[in-house]
Amino acid sequence: MKTIIEPFRIKSVDPIRMTTRQQRIDCLRRADYNLFRIAADDVIVDLLTDSGTGAMSSDQWAGIMRGDESYAGAHSYFRFLDTVERLTGKRHVLPTHQGRASERILVEIMIGPAGAGRGKVVPNNAHFDTTRANIEHSGAEAVDLLTDDGARPEVVAPFKGDMDVAKLERLLDERCGDVPFVMVTVTCNANGGQPVSMANLRQVRALCDRFGVPLFLDACRFAENAWFIRTREHGYANVPPREIVREMFGLADGATISAKKDGLVNIGGVLLMRDEAAFRRASNLLILTEGFVTYGGLAGRDLEAMAIGFEEVLHEDYLRYRIRSTEYLGEKLREAGIAIVEPPGGHAVYIDAAAFCPHIPAEQFPGQALACALYEHGGIRSCEIGTVMMGERAVMQLVRLAVPRRTYTQSHIDYVIEVAVEVRQRAETLRGLRFIEAPETLRHFTARFAPA
Repeated sequence: MKTIIEPFRIKSVDPIRMTTRQQRIDCLRRADYNLFRIAADDVIVDLLTDSGTGAMSSDQWAGIMRGDESYAGAHSYFRFLDTVERLTGKRHVLPTHQGRASERILVEIMIGPAGAGRGKVVPNNAHFDTTRANIEHSGAEAVDLLTDDGARPEVVAPFKGDMDVAKLERLLDERCGDVPFVMVTVTCNANGGQPVSMANLRQVRALCDRFGVPLFLDACRFAENAWFIRTREHGYANVPPREIVREMFGLADGATISAKKDGLVNIGGVLLMRDEAAFRRASNLLILTEGFVTYGGLAGRDLEAMAIGFEEVLHEDYLRYRIRSTEYLGEKLREAGIAIVEPPGGHAVYIDAAAFCPHIPAEQFPGQALACALYEHGGIRSCEIGTVMMGERAVMQLVRLAVPRRTYTQSHIDYVIEVAVEVRQRAETLRGLRFIEAPETLRHFTARFAPA
């Protein structure tokens, strides 16, 4: 069949409040042109993030009713633990309330508290916002080592999330003693949700073994990355996603996971460790800041939902629908002459804002200007990934349309396409923006803007 349908039925609906253009203009002004500051009720289609915004299944909701809220040793924890151990092959597992909590603990045990990391460097294919912020909060330097193709939106290649192993080898050869760990993000959110090949992970692993440096995955979208390996990498066409996932995690010494992505839940995270001594230190820090090791800041019902979500995300019907529905959005935008990061990623489509608004210079935030225009015209909330988020490190000016899991239908996506095409027809009228207030760290969340 040519048409890929949603492999689920809708049992409950959440009404959308339809707004007028003038109402949205007023919302933008009150929010100082920062879409994070706009109330969800004033958004028609919310593509700000795919993190924690998806719909849970009937089995997950049933699991919530089974949740054991005992402070220590709840049966919900043991179900979660058994699922994650089978999924990843890792014995040392800690639940956390979300991915950035896992990142913070990892950074503190591997680098040290704030300021302890001065002179240290952590390489990644491309750090995303909270990972970079946690590393830099320690005083260490977060370095991106994408391949050249990975930083070029127009290039069509199967694994644009790959790390440049030649650059990594040079860095380790020159500064191995300054590298507390290497990280690889799968899929790579910062450059368009691009996947990482198994071959590249093996090469990175070999370099880490050679120089004696631990390798960690930022594995928020591990299932989507596994599907890309299955469909694009030689030798994996007939390998079940579950086996690919196990092989990916087997190449790493540990991982941080935001379960709000491929855990298919609204809250939750995981920290995986191979080294027992590091795991013990992480456990002590978890107790200090998150909660006991068998709940990690979560309710028992959240652990139940995570355990079920980690199973459901590997269903082939789901993954086929998930990746294809995002591809559909990218294909229709491309057909309309809108430049995107090629090929479309698993969780989002990234519009090339520099190509969309060539008259707006990077210092006037073309991505933010385009995101505001999409909201004003059609009530679509999206996220800038460019100079606002990355500062001078930004190599691309992007607008991410992140698709929540199991939430919107094809008619919603067709509406998004229609809005983007209509904004494209008047792209030359879009104006740049300037900061009127911006914090030093993670400024895209709370910054305030005004027309330039």
